[in-house]
Amino acid sequence: MICFKDVLVNPSPRILITRLSHIGDCILTMPLLAAIREQYPHAFIAWAVESPSHKLLELHPLLDEIVVIPKGWMGKRKCWSELRQTFKRLKFDIAIDPQGITKSAALGWISGAKKRIGIRGRWGREFSPWLNNCLVETKSQHLVDRSLELLSEIGIKASNIDYGLLLCEKSTTSVEHALARIDSQGRLKHGFCLINPGAGWRSRRWENDRFGSVASYLKRHHGMTSLVVWAGDEELEMAQEIVAFDKDASVLPPKTDLRELAVLCQRASFYLGGDTGPMHLASAMGTPCIGLHGTTLPTESGAHGAGHISVQKWHQSGNRRKCENDAMRDILAADVFLACDEMLCRLGLKQAS
Repeated sequence: MICFKDVLVNPSPRILITRLSHIGDCILTMPLLAAIREQYPHAFIAWAVESPSHKLLELHPLLDEIVVIPKGWMGKRKCWSELRQTFKRLKFDIAIDPQGITKSAALGWISGAKKRIGIRGRWGREFSPWLNNCLVETKSQHLVDRSLELLSEIGIKASNIDYGLLLCEKSTTSVEHALARIDSQGRLKHGFCLINPGAGWRSRRWENDRFGSVASYLKRHHGMTSLVVWAGDEELEMAQEIVAFDKDASVLPPKTDLRELAVLCQRASFYLGGDTGPMHLASAMGTPCIGLHGTTLPTESGAHGAGHISVQKWHQSGNRRKCENDAMRDILAADVFLACDEMLCRLGLKQAS
């Protein structure tokens, strides 16, 4: 195994980050990007990512280039050839693989980077330890902190967590107009809770009627309206069911893209939902979150930093993609009422019941 700890890094290195999928995981990797840019302001930094996560990265001010990777690329000879040509043009010195699986490590390998930083131990999975040639045995539990530990190999120790995201002016204007329409009758005078019922895996979803019950509780006991965000037809049906539970308590905003959702997250008093991309986007925008966990652990992938509340009855291990939401169903509406009371008390927004 080659060790590069004593190698002096070029002050203008060309660096490739290979975090391919899941919007939430890409958001949790952004502090790594920000830490590199702070230490090496003249570096060329690119990010290899799959769709649709690339949409959130397109306006990231700290990135020089995004390499959009076709899904299933490893099984397509043409993709290998095209990616080799792209990487040959970009001439990377260093590849950093915070995902720690075969397909992310393979991109670093074919990039031509001589120094390929990856993970040793539990989080270095599949063939990634053999494809990366500079391995770090991470000690932290949370994905944000584990990713940052990889930077020790290029002389970086992050002193603070910065996601580096900037809001899109066009999206900000669009969201502000939508909020103004909703607030035309004073519905948002006590702020609003942003509820996201969706999740890519059923195992991470909570029951719609319980979200509706929480929205009703917030309105009846604290005077706070909830906005139920959605994307796609399935999530629209979920959101409509929540709003129908108590039409005075919650509102269905227009469909939002990721940039508009970032603005909504920043404007919200707090976020409520499962362990999904929108929760991590809210956290990145500085919004406190109430995260509901079943098949994931808050210590590993919860909203990062202080000010958040995690609700979990037990950890449902196993195949998270295929299992039912048993652990999520064991979280009662009453459990989340208490979490909302605690959050509103922290924020100084708790109303007399």
